[in-house]
Amino acid sequence: MQELSGLTSDGKQFFAVSDSDNGTLRIQVMGRDCVVKRTITAPVDPYDVEDLALTPDGTLWASDTGDNNKSRSTVALHKVSPSGAVERFRVTYPDGKHDAEALLVDKTGTPYIITKEPLGSALVYRPTAPLRTDAPVALEQVGRVSLSTTDTPGGPLEGTLDSRLVTGAASTADGSVIALRTYTDAYLFPVPDGDVVKALAGDPVRVPLPNEPQGEAIAFDPDGTLLSASEGAGTAIRAVAGAAALARPAAPTTTTPPPPAADQPQAAPPESSNGSWQNWPLALTLGGIVLVAALVIGLRFRRRA
Repeated sequence: MQELSGLTSDGKQFFAVSDSDNGTLRIQVMGRDCVVKRTITAPVDPYDVEDLALTPDGTLWASDTGDNNKSRSTVALHKVSPSGAVERFRVTYPDGKHDAEALLVDKTGTPYIITKEPLGSALVYRPTAPLRTDAPVALEQVGRVSLSTTDTPGGPLEGTLDSRLVTGAASTADGSVIALRTYTDAYLFPVPDGDVVKALAGDPVRVPLPNEPQGEAIAFDPDGTLLSASEGAGTAIRAVAGAAALARPAAPTTTTPPPPAADQPQAAPPESSNGSWQNWPLALTLGGIVLVAALVIGLRFRRRA
């Protein structure tokens, strides 16, 4: 896909969206070979769709929140059924206009928008009231995420800014791990209690991504495999198997010693050794990233600013 921006997966097929449009919202449904099987066409005219989320009931959320020129008085979220029926919800920021390319939807169906900030921290917003189709709903800032610069190659700017700009987000099917990505790296956050705001305030696991020219798409397979992809025809969807497990806290292990034999002194317990999970790396190397398949979508799109 020439301008791939949002990606998600149900384990059997991929769903992908471009950040450009031809007057309608089109979501491409692809097999695991990345060949387009069908297109979900929703009768709505988006401005700049930047991310895609999938809820357990099969509903797709398209984040129409791109605003490179800071010109939009409202941004929109499109809730799309598998048949193409759509609801559009307009939302407004409480503190001025923002460009945003990342969307999370938690287990309760609450959407979170994460902004793309060239200076300072990425900002996290959620609606202050139930979404409406007939009137805008105000957002509130509920958090911020500060990411350090890295030396991971990739991105269109060819500088350290590429490694700090948030360009996509994803959640595992059970909501236990969420991910933010920049042009160069993915960051995995455990969500043990379902609290997205608390999770994003924690320390993530960093996963370097494979030198993608303009990486904006990230997703999880249901088994915890991390997927990433970049804009550009013929680019690949790449996978990191088992990535979600790196962010989940290890289950505590306790062993109860057997009772001592009668009239025998109890032996002192042996010195414990470090658990093997403590030796796992906090960042995967590029060698752990497996090429899945090339995107083979021959559609032409035009970008909107």
